[in-house]
Parts: sequence; C-alpha cells; structure tokens
Amino acid sequence: MNWTTRLRQLAVCAAIALLSVGCTTLPAAQPDSPYSYKSPSADGIGKVYLGREIAQVMGHQGAYWLERPSRELEERPDMAIDALDLQPTDAIADIGAGTGYMSFRLARQVPQGNVIAVDVQPEMIALLEAARDEQQMTNVETVLGAEDDPHLSPETLDLVLMVDAYHEFAYPREMAAALAAALKPGGRLVLAEYRAENPLIMIKRLHKMSQKQVKREMAAVGLRWLKTDERLPQQHLLFFEKPAG
Repeated sequence: MNWTTRLRQLAVCAAIALLSVGCTTLPAAQPDSPYSYKSPSADGIGKVYLGREIAQVMGHQGAYWLERPSRELEERPDMAIDALDLQPTDAIADIGAGTGYMSFRLARQVPQGNVIAVDVQPEMIALLEAARDEQQMTNVETVLGAEDDPHLSPETLDLVLMVDAYHEFAYPREMAAALAAALKPGGRLVLAEYRAENPLIMIKRLHKMSQKQVKREMAAVGLRWLKTDERLPQQHLLFFEKPAG
C-alpha cells in the first residue's frame, strides 16, 4: 500500500469517527512545575503554560489535512522556505514533521546537508518514511520523539523549524529547552504559527499564537528573538537564535 492510499483511508476514518466525551480528572500542580491546570477548553487540554492553554494534538487520522491541495495557496510554503535563507550544507530538524510536507521541501534546499524529521506519532513516522522512499529523498532521516524530548544530539543543528506544531506540545518548556540544546551556537529556531492577533484568521483560538506569547516562551529557555517575518498570508515566521558562547 502506498502512502497516498493510506492518506485516503485516514481521511475516511476521520470523517466517520464518533466523538467520545469522557470525564477528566485534573492533575494537581506541582510546586516547582511551570504548568498549571484548568477545565479544558473545547480545543485545549486544560494544561496552562505561561498563561497559554495548550491545544489538543491533531492525530494521525488527520494526516490528509497536512497534504490538502489548498495548502500551497493558504500557507505558501515556498515563501516560508525562501524566508529561511538556507545554506546547501545546513543541518535542519523539522519538529512535528507529520507527513513530511515541509521536510521534503527543506531537503531539496540542502543537498549537502540533512533534515531530521521528528514526530511523536509512530503512524506519522510511517507515512513520512513511505513518502520519503517513494521520492528517494536520501537526506531525510526520521526520529520518533517523545512528548518532552525530541531525541536530538546536542549542538548539531543549524536550524530548527516548527510549522503549526509548537502550540500542541504537551511539554513546551522541556521541548523548547531540548531544541535549544540541539542547536549549534548561533543556530536558529523558527516557528510558523497562525496569527492570534488577527481574529479574521479562521483557525481555532488555541491553534494560533501571538508574537508576544511566542517571544515569552522562547525567552524562558534562553533563546534570543531576531525578527518576525510577516510575508505569509496567515502565519507569522518568528526567528530566534541560540546565543554564541
């Protein structure tokens, strides 16, 4: 079975899935924890970090959404790639890589470099690997990460990219710290997130982030804001740097 057939099957499963509602017991906040807890919002998990409720994760059943044809115009991945100013030898990690939609675009720009595609869902990794093999993308490797650890080697990356993913991380402090550790000194971390400042962007509230919130959360792990690029139709591109030395 090829990967496009599997995507179609997942689309059917998502369309007929029943909504199940259960009772959730909120965990007690620990005194030294950066997290607090509340009753979950409609699209949240009830876990709060620096004033932001963490969004629910899109499961692998929604993989077809990542490959929708309209995404080219809605998100302009070509413009996002241009904004990154990549070098042919760059070592890149695509965090929350999903089906590899951005991973493969990145890999074509770094023929002497490599892209590490990280996801926490084995089903997404399987889809990505099938697509990689079909496309013969030899400079893309996959890593099955954990919710609080991307399993990346320290100081090995020139760039970390997260596209519409960070707001779903169940452990954003731990993940951001681990990603900062994986960057070389002077390496960059870039987030693409739908603009929370614009109410006309029709994305669920918790799946958008403001510049102010992103800057606050990256500063918490020692990353320095470089710039915000607003060239994309609906998303910010926020650039951060790991200080040298």
